[in-house]
Amino acid sequence: MRIAIVTDDGKTIQQHFGRATQYLVLTIEDGKIVGRELRPKLGHTQFSSDHSVDEPADQPHGFGAAARHRHGRMMETIQDCQVLLAGGMGQGARANLVELGIQPVLTDLHTIDDAVAAFLAGTLVDRADRLH
Repeated sequence: MRIAIVTDDGKTIQQHFGRATQYLVLTIEDGKIVGRELRPKLGHTQFSSDHSVDEPADQPHGFGAAARHRHGRMMETIQDCQVLLAGGMGQGARANLVELGIQPVLTDLHTIDDAVAAFLAGTLVDRADRLH
């Protein structure tokens, strides 16, 4: 299994999926971390500053065609992962991850090591209240 974590420094979980600059991808075998790899991640700063133009008025943030395209570009480098840990994200990004077969888990834990240990132990709570 591979777990991707949004991060800026490889140690802490970025609190917003779209703003993170990197993914730390962990390879898990037999419940243990056997590999760590930093991968680049596109973020909001690489796209146009006006994201509201493509937002359907009757849907939450992040569901327009352009938003879906941006999310797809952000997720290109983690398509081999099964789980993504983040501090928060928009509902559109979450839906796009699920479509790709990646389980998004939102957490209020700040360190990657703590969150991954809790995930592997089955005690990490998915904080849906961190969706926006």
